[in-house]
Amino acid sequence: MRPSRRGATSATLLTTVLLLAACSPGGGTPSPTSAPPSGTTLPTATETPAPAPDPTTDAPDPLAGWSLEQKVGQLLMVGVDVGKIDQASYDAVHQHHVGNVFLAGRTQAGVAPVKNLVDSFTALVTDETTHGTPMLVATDQEGGRVQVLRGPGFSDVPSAMEQSALAPADLQGQATTWGRELADAGIGLNLAPVMDVVTSPGTAATNAPIGYFERNYGFEVESVTSHANAFSAGMEASGVDVAIKHFPGLGRVGGNTDTTADVRDTVTTRDDPSVAAFRSGIEAGAAFVMTSTAIYDQIDGSLPAAFSPVVVDGLLRGDLGFGGVVVTDDVSAAEQVQAWSPGERAVLTIAAGGDLVLASADPTVIPQMATALVERAQADPAFAGKVDAAVLRVLAAKERLGS
Repeated sequence: MRPSRRGATSATLLTTVLLLAACSPGGGTPSPTSAPPSGTTLPTATETPAPAPDPTTDAPDPLAGWSLEQKVGQLLMVGVDVGKIDQASYDAVHQHHVGNVFLAGRTQAGVAPVKNLVDSFTALVTDETTHGTPMLVATDQEGGRVQVLRGPGFSDVPSAMEQSALAPADLQGQATTWGRELADAGIGLNLAPVMDVVTSPGTAATNAPIGYFERNYGFEVESVTSHANAFSAGMEASGVDVAIKHFPGLGRVGGNTDTTADVRDTVTTRDDPSVAAFRSGIEAGAAFVMTSTAIYDQIDGSLPAAFSPVVVDGLLRGDLGFGGVVVTDDVSAAEQVQAWSPGERAVLTIAAGGDLVLASADPTVIPQMATALVERAQADPAFAGKVDAAVLRVLAAKERLGS
């Protein structure tokens, strides 16, 4: 297991960030998602609140001593730009108890400066901020056009299409090296691999979020599952967890949800082969699943997948039996989710059965998200129960990682 990594002097941090900024070519990770219809009414949680503890048992409450604000902080993941000092990211931890960070943007500075940047955030862990709970540190290191971290100590990772030409055993071996590089930088979660199925070479160019960037492992379910699972196994062998994405699949959409609203999949059903690809990833041991923000007309045509109880609680947790951590695609700046306020996006995510709200592109939305989650939990005992369940899943994942 990875030891937790903490500590960085302010002078080291300043040097690190300046170096990262100097080496960063800029640009954001292409992210797929879709735009929702207008209307912002929040659903009422229908789940029955958990029964009161039985005083005759001695089982301790794992959340005893946690404030509601600290619990909510475990359900948020704030973006940290690797190319500049962004005070909003630090404020998210200091002021809103955020317990998870995502390294965003692009840098060619290498492992040592990235490690110093990570340390500057993990050093913020205190009894007051995160109830003493170590941070989950994530990034996007798929390969090809989607690789946040480059430079000394980081390999140039080929695209998923190029990876799909390797034998799975060879890919697993290479991914073990790539995972070790992330672990050396203090990163415990890679928001990869992509398990979206692009159905044919002829549709790749018009599939803006995935096929266009060669983020797909070939064009068959079998190729996707064998190679994505090999990538995951290599990462996990190095102590880095993976988040398979973007459930229930972005291989059939046209628009990129970062820049386009009302991105919809009109074909995929609950028993589609593209959904079966994710079942394979879950059965192979993936501890995290990332939900897309596209709308799936044949599953739930009213809400983006990340906000949909039908998709998350029904399909992912129910049909596929996934009991791990569900993390959203970016819901801070993506055009697809702008019909809802930041607070509504966070509340909808947890109400649907999700666990981690990713605000990677715009950390300034964190205060609104945290406030909305606290207020909803205070007003709605059933929702408060969902918050507690999500926190326990996040804490279990952190314990698994040895963070």
